[in-house]
Amino acid sequence: MDHFTDRAGRLFAEEVDLTALADAVGTPFYCYSTATLVRHFGVFRDTLAGLESPAGEAPLIAYAVKANPNVSVVATLARLGAGADVVSEGEMRRALAAGVPPGAIVFSGVGKTRGEMAAALAVGIYQMNVESEGELHALSEVATALGTTATVALRVNPEIDARTHAKISTGAAENKFGIPLARVPAAYALAASLHGVRPVGVGAHIGSQLTDLAPLEATFATLGQLVRDLRTGGLSVERVDLGGGLGIPYRPDQPPPPTPAEYGALVARATAGWGVRLLCEPGRLIVGNAGVLVSRVVTVKAGAARTFVVVDAAMNDLLRPSLYGAWHHIRAVAPTGARMTATVVGPVCETGDTFAEDRDMDAVAAGDLVTFMTAGAYGATMASTYNSRALVPEVLVDGDRWAVVRPREDIAAQLARERIAPWLSP
Repeated sequence: MDHFTDRAGRLFAEEVDLTALADAVGTPFYCYSTATLVRHFGVFRDTLAGLESPAGEAPLIAYAVKANPNVSVVATLARLGAGADVVSEGEMRRALAAGVPPGAIVFSGVGKTRGEMAAALAVGIYQMNVESEGELHALSEVATALGTTATVALRVNPEIDARTHAKISTGAAENKFGIPLARVPAAYALAASLHGVRPVGVGAHIGSQLTDLAPLEATFATLGQLVRDLRTGGLSVERVDLGGGLGIPYRPDQPPPPTPAEYGALVARATAGWGVRLLCEPGRLIVGNAGVLVSRVVTVKAGAARTFVVVDAAMNDLLRPSLYGAWHHIRAVAPTGARMTATVVGPVCETGDTFAEDRDMDAVAAGDLVTFMTAGAYGATMASTYNSRALVPEVLVDGDRWAVVRPREDIAAQLARERIAPWLSP
């Protein structure tokens, strides 16, 4: 569910007219709905109600900042009680700036530098998710040098096919993430023996945009057995990170993915008796449907084989269709009721700058506004300045009020970041 609705023939974000908003901020731009963020986080939190740890701790919902790192988005979720799952020092700094307490931050990622480890330890994050034995040794050295102790969980590669796109699968044997399952007991014992390291649990994250609960059920079963095996070996396990990845509906013509309620029922059933604090890392599920990319039609071009709708947004603004072949529903902001079949493209000099091919869609003409729906996750965060295009603004709506929460970058700002080599200066 989202809060982008048609009213008297025009698309609104909550109480804000997107046509008026486009006139005010220019196109293209991203627009996020506070009401949708609040609703999605609340629904997910409620599905995990009653799953407290033996010490009475509720599951930690660590929002995956990589999905949408806008500080106002993260701040909205932080005020609802969300923690943060981060994969770089930059994401950690964003989470802190947004008001996420250090004690609710989980630092993941397969390639943490020693500098990032030191920064995370210095602010006192909740947990470091370690992905290799080499990382354990490096973390031990960093923590010892700082005179502190790193609280860690070992990320397991459970060798389970997530049945999702190959580029967002993270739990198969050939993926770079996690410690192979067979090596985890030895790695956990190693962690317990190292200075400056305190192992407290295990976790797994098998992929993103999961539309089937079966891989998650198999992963949770693997984690449950691992917890039992580690305890049998005399090792303490206090926490289990269940990862994230639950899919959202992009295409209205495909079966809907599992609901948060179905996911919550699976978690309750699978983790019964574990006696741990649970952690989850939802990202797309929270922010995906909360955002749209608004663009203006530059021209409608009749090609030899296709009709092209050329818009002012491009692959550098929304990379998913080009990178993954991802599908986004495209709506006219002020539909007339007429339909057309068109290929929707941007102005970037790449044939891959294509949002949709031969799509049955609202009929549009030059100057009309269109929205790319379900663009709140992995949209602005993956943008670039390819073709020296400016990064587009991001707008947060809350009821009838709105604010530009990241201004449009101008070309002067791009040039200011660069320097002419001394021997090339006039």
